[in-house]
Amino acid sequence: MSGSGGTVRSAAARARLATRLLAVLSCVLTAEAQLTGVLDDCLCDIESIDDFNTFKIFPKIQKLQERDYFRYYKVNLKRPCPFWADDGHCSIKDCHVEPCPESKVPVGIKAGSSNKYSKAANNSEELEDCEQANKLGAVNSTLSNQSKEAFIDWARYDDSQDHFCELDDERSPDAQYVDLLLNPERYTGYKGPSAWRVWNSIYEENCFKPRSVYRPLNPLAPSRGGDDGESFYTWLEGLCLEKRVFYKLISGLHASINLHLCADYLLEETWGKPRWGPNVKEFTRRFDPIETKGEGPRRLKNLYFLYLIELRALSKVAPYFERSVVDLYTGNGHEDAESKALLLDIFRDTKSFRMHFDEKSMFAGDKKGAKSLKEEFRLHFKNISRIMDCVGCDKCRLWGKLQTQGLGTALKILFSEKEIQSLPENSPSKGFQLTRQEIVALVNAFGRLSTSIKELQNFKVLLQQTR
Repeated sequence: MSGSGGTVRSAAARARLATRLLAVLSCVLTAEAQLTGVLDDCLCDIESIDDFNTFKIFPKIQKLQERDYFRYYKVNLKRPCPFWADDGHCSIKDCHVEPCPESKVPVGIKAGSSNKYSKAANNSEELEDCEQANKLGAVNSTLSNQSKEAFIDWARYDDSQDHFCELDDERSPDAQYVDLLLNPERYTGYKGPSAWRVWNSIYEENCFKPRSVYRPLNPLAPSRGGDDGESFYTWLEGLCLEKRVFYKLISGLHASINLHLCADYLLEETWGKPRWGPNVKEFTRRFDPIETKGEGPRRLKNLYFLYLIELRALSKVAPYFERSVVDLYTGNGHEDAESKALLLDIFRDTKSFRMHFDEKSMFAGDKKGAKSLKEEFRLHFKNISRIMDCVGCDKCRLWGKLQTQGLGTALKILFSEKEIQSLPENSPSKGFQLTRQEIVALVNAFGRLSTSIKELQNFKVLLQQTR
């Protein structure tokens, strides 16, 4: 009897222990449970993206971002806000961006046309304006007449019809090169009404949203009483695919930026020595399903959706870079060859991913309506790129402009499939071209998304350790 009683008691104890463990695990896995399975509006699951990013993409994209061609970005951080009076710049020291002295920038990057990607293009002198390109003597005399004409067309090219971003004028005296590795995106302390005003303008005025529908957890929205945000999602689900995609892209970008700030947070500063690292409390405040009333996981799912969009763009643009005319020219032949080889290796990985977003499902209605919607889509996004000039923190503005331009470049690629497929092998194309700035933004923006997803895995581990 005693033996069986002991067995009963031990079974009961094991049951109580199992119940307690389940309770703990349910708390730990609450966020994870809401971040599994297939994403809306595509046929890809989150687990596949996690594995693909961790084991294939992340290590290579990190390495590529360290190459000279991709680490120097020319940006104008002094452009005035076009929408409201400047309410002052962030005076916190971590908001500061240290420009790169011209002497530090590789000669192949700072010389010649901003559209350059090959050694031949860099042999042309800096042109005051496009009309001077008519002087064939400005182009290397070793080029064939056909190549000369191609490079002249290239220098003259203005693809305003397919730009999704308001591009900085690289010839402006206020435009400066920035070493992205020396000015990392991290928490700067820039927050409050000024920061919220930027995001509020983006969502309220550019996401096809009527003012009567309020976003959840928007501190600038009037009191909504008992509305828990469901009316917002009812409205969102009623939109056409294209407009839902637009909102998800912006929400995913917002989530990604917030993740970067949580992952590289100023934890303490002793004797002038700052210690940066992941801040679990900040992450929980921004993304925990309970803290955010279910909103955090939705935003993180949009991050995965944005990752898929930019991944798809990389796979689509591969033929552009596979041509021999593209050198990723910096002036260092050995490094240029290594950079291109690494980039092409990444493209092979992107093509191997089996669950891409199918952009052909977008703008697939009647031609006139689809063209009008696409133009509206483009202009809304272009407006968002202009709002980035209203960000009061220089470092936030730098990374906001770069990531917006990167996404805009990805959209330009996705809507230029025919032009990319018909590219000539040995000369630039009138139909589709990328400036060096667009290439740098595309790679670094995707690198930021890849980092976000990697950091999200890290926060899951940290949450398990702290509970």
